[in-house]
Amino acid sequence: MIKRFAAYYKPHLLMFSLDMLASFLIALLAMAYPVITRQVLNVYIPNRNIEMIAKMAIVLFFLYAARMCLRFFVQYYGHIIGLKMQAQMRKDLFAKLERLPISYFDNHETGKIMSRMVSDLMDISELAHHGPENLFMSSIMIVCSFAYLFSINRVLTLIIFACVPILAFITGILNEKTNQAFKERRVSIAKINASIESSITGIRVTKAFANQDIEMAKFEVGNKAFVNASRKAYRIMGQFFSSTGFVTDVFNVLCLLVGGYFLYRGQIDFGDYSAFILSVNLFITPVNKLIEFMEQYQSGVTGFERFIEIIDEQEEVDKENAKTIKDLNGNIVFKNVSFTYDDKREILDDISFELEKGKTLALVGPSGGGKTTICHLLPRFYNISKGSITIDGINIDDIKLESLRQNIGIVQQDVFLFQGSFKDNIAYGKKDASFDEIVEASKKANIYDYIMSLPDGFDTNIGERGIRLSGGQKQRLSIARVFLKNPSILILDEATSALDNTTEILIQEALDTLRSGRTTIVVAHRLSTIRNADNILVIANGHIKESGKHDELLAKKDGLYHELYMMQFVKDGHYIDQKIMNQ
Repeated sequence: MIKRFAAYYKPHLLMFSLDMLASFLIALLAMAYPVITRQVLNVYIPNRNIEMIAKMAIVLFFLYAARMCLRFFVQYYGHIIGLKMQAQMRKDLFAKLERLPISYFDNHETGKIMSRMVSDLMDISELAHHGPENLFMSSIMIVCSFAYLFSINRVLTLIIFACVPILAFITGILNEKTNQAFKERRVSIAKINASIESSITGIRVTKAFANQDIEMAKFEVGNKAFVNASRKAYRIMGQFFSSTGFVTDVFNVLCLLVGGYFLYRGQIDFGDYSAFILSVNLFITPVNKLIEFMEQYQSGVTGFERFIEIIDEQEEVDKENAKTIKDLNGNIVFKNVSFTYDDKREILDDISFELEKGKTLALVGPSGGGKTTICHLLPRFYNISKGSITIDGINIDDIKLESLRQNIGIVQQDVFLFQGSFKDNIAYGKKDASFDEIVEASKKANIYDYIMSLPDGFDTNIGERGIRLSGGQKQRLSIARVFLKNPSILILDEATSALDNTTEILIQEALDTLRSGRTTIVVAHRLSTIRNADNILVIANGHIKESGKHDELLAKKDGLYHELYMMQFVKDGHYIDQKIMNQ
């Protein structure tokens, strides 16, 4: 893990080296005061050499001025290094998320992922800057102070440094506990973020049901978990700091006691004794710095471990010899396809059908039967467990994912729109689209007139997830996006089921235009919308129960399709569907 963390320093080696050099000079300059003080006390004051005392004061002033400049360099450029490393890690993490399969996001909440993207990487950035700097600077100061103390009085120095193994022992005992406690704290922070993200996203539902108290209760569960996890972490950190602080305080006690005794016995003079006391503090300061660094280290390391967990997740991958196919005709064949989710829950079992280029296949049946799953398998959002899926005779596993998905357009009931303008969202269907192409797509989707009625036209901001638009407007905008993409294969997943009749007519007109000449799979809730489908599959419990055209299936009085149709179009014993009334 250290090797992987260190790899992020590689692009910044020059600046990092200068930062370490500056830290080294800062540590050396810290030794100037006790060295000069010892000289002044032992030589210049006894000899009443006021001129040299003044010169030493001037030298110290300029040394401190130089140290000020070095400290600025370390603080500013050191943080810049950490910032750039954080930006690179965030870029790597985002790129990784873009390559992960849909199944990963099925099992991980957005708020928890955001916690790793923001909070964890911030702590990693702080460690990246302060970690090497503090470790290097403190180590240099400890070595230099030890050497200087040893030159003053060897015995006294060895007695003082006898406490160091005790510090190491305490650190070793509490280190693992601290690491585990901070991991738990990270997890609790992620849960809070997930709770907040969920509550804010669903704020309109919360207000509509007046369930603020329920959301507060759910939030408080995570909040209390965070407090408890933090309390545990801080208790261990408290034990760590208080114990190590006590040991470093003992340094001063030993220095006073043993040094005073040596001074009393004449084994050390007053000047050396004074310099020794000052130099002991030079030793204690970096030791305390290292102790404080442990908290930062634990936060940064646990954050990096969580970062690595995502980076090491299995990505969507193409087969070694997968092909790039620009234009697919759209002849689709499912052959004995089965799909089991997470190797535990069987969703589809032995599904087989053929769909010719330009034809329309409708999937109907009870909720949860597997209709949407079939649609998700075609663009390889999930990989099938058994069987094969081919397009134009080519197994979809042998087609590069990007190439495959560029040939498939999807319009869903739950439309997702991005923050931005109408133009931005329509252009999402084609990266290099011209404005004229965007306008033409909006006309085909029956949303052009509405856009032009707005003061800013295509530059109008639609708000987060299109919150300023109605359901029908969102749907037409998503259809415009697919028009611009111009795929050969179209998937309509209950694209009109949540709309009023007037809006449905407008959208159905747009969809009919969109379907023209394209191979289309329609998941339909309203059976009236798929009468003209070339073939209809009735899916239930992961199996194909019936197949045929509308009239054929409706004629089977004991069939599931007939039952579903009756449930939709019979009200109070009266048929409201003219087709049935005439039978």
